[in-house]
Amino acid sequence: MPYAPEYLHLVIPDVRFEAWLYGRNSDDVMKTGSSVEDQLTIGRSLCHTHNWRILQEFKDIGISASRHGTKTRGDFEDLLDAIVTAEPTPGVRRIVVAFEAARYYRNLEEYVRLRAACLKSKTLLCYNGQVYDLSRRDDRKTTAQHAVDAEDEAEGIRDRNLRTTRLQAEAGQPHGKLPFGYSREYAFVAGRRRCVSQHENEQGTYVFQALQRVDSGHSIRSIVRWLRGEPGAARPDGADWTEDLVRRMLVNRVYLGERGHHGTFRAASWDAIKGLDTPAGRAMFNRVTAQLTDPQRRVQRGSEPAHLLSFNSFCGECGDHAFLVSRPSTRHGTPTMYCREAQNVSLPEAVMDAFVEEAVISWFSDKSKARRALVPDDGEVEAKMAAAQRLITGYEEQLARARALAEEFDRETGQPRLSIESLASLESRLLPKLKAERAKLNSMKGVDPLLLSMLTEDPDLVWNGRPARDGEPARPGLTLEQKREVIRKVVTVRLYKARKPGLRKLEPGRIKLSFVGEPGFRDRRLRAPETVPAPAPGAVSAET
Repeated sequence: MPYAPEYLHLVIPDVRFEAWLYGRNSDDVMKTGSSVEDQLTIGRSLCHTHNWRILQEFKDIGISASRHGTKTRGDFEDLLDAIVTAEPTPGVRRIVVAFEAARYYRNLEEYVRLRAACLKSKTLLCYNGQVYDLSRRDDRKTTAQHAVDAEDEAEGIRDRNLRTTRLQAEAGQPHGKLPFGYSREYAFVAGRRRCVSQHENEQGTYVFQALQRVDSGHSIRSIVRWLRGEPGAARPDGADWTEDLVRRMLVNRVYLGERGHHGTFRAASWDAIKGLDTPAGRAMFNRVTAQLTDPQRRVQRGSEPAHLLSFNSFCGECGDHAFLVSRPSTRHGTPTMYCREAQNVSLPEAVMDAFVEEAVISWFSDKSKARRALVPDDGEVEAKMAAAQRLITGYEEQLARARALAEEFDRETGQPRLSIESLASLESRLLPKLKAERAKLNSMKGVDPLLLSMLTEDPDLVWNGRPARDGEPARPGLTLEQKREVIRKVVTVRLYKARKPGLRKLEPGRIKLSFVGEPGFRDRRLRAPETVPAPAPGAVSAET
């Protein structure tokens, strides 16, 4: 049986008691630590009443003690170290004090660790106003049962939280960390702080502009610099923008007004940010997502790209696993593009750049041909997206009504208004259709605005720009990043050997271009070696 603190000096006479205090809580949404402070206050009062000198206080705020916790309880680890490493003092017994057993542990492994430390150092354990001597059999049994109860309570809490999270997801309610660009309103429900609404704030425009920049060919690194330079784009959590944070923001479907749960997305209770609430905006989001989540997409690291075709063209002799890269200089004093794999082909970089740029501008100049290759022929993307969204909404509403009927009971018969068998049959028919329409909607990307500008305007003007003239302002051309993106999306460039070694002039057939829709074009870059057949005769060849 445990000892009452007021009789402890009678049970263990002629000693002075010293105490370590410990406090912990799991939920600290308000970031005040008030619950832990209340626990420590009760512990201090207990120690003061019974004249136990306080050695040190330990507290873990907002950290779970269950087996599902992801954060390390730093102060709990320090407490164990203090118990084990404290030097024995004649005439002194030490006590660990907490408000209840669940503050120490919510899984048996942590209980065993604390029990072992107390046994080794002959430290007493105090919680719920009772003192336990773990060297005694009945106290070990009692505290072990309390540990089992605390673990079981944690599992029950987790089950309830999972159920609540699932219900919130089905209702499209906000959950988790507040996304940049949104604000939330909170209210206390049943004594707990709950989010009741989420809406776009003034920072939402930065999200939309960041998506536009990526869609126009800008790199993630340049967007990071831009966001860091905008005072209004400061993150609410105080963290500095990084490439990883920007990339995760740009593919977060919360900005489409969708709520995700275990890989499934459904309409949320909040609206999409302004600009993404239209079919065109959604298509842009899909394009950016496809670009950033492509597993074979080559990510620029280090400095910004400095070459038009480096890692953006291939060696025709080795195959499409062998990239061409720029060699800074040669014995002739000019930068050269050469095969990174076997170094068996090379050509002056300026010559190759000029040829490819001229060919791309010429291809876009044939508007009808370029439009046929880039713009879908099976109808307007916006109309198709709107139709898919209507079907998704209809399926979701029908399923919601059916599930509500399955939970309602007829007062006379006591039977559900819709049987479980009927609901299961309806779900088996509608859920695959719903999944297919969602996949169709997410696959519609429309036309890249960068390519659209080349299609609708003078491609030479868009590509190269022009200086100010006759009172007209200067028109900037595409950046190097944007030019590389256009080339990647519309043409595959391959370089072959010259007829004779050392021949540096451009011969017919050395550069072969395969435009989108033609044999030999690749819509994504390979990163692993594989055998690739030579381009078909229909590919565009270099001519001098």
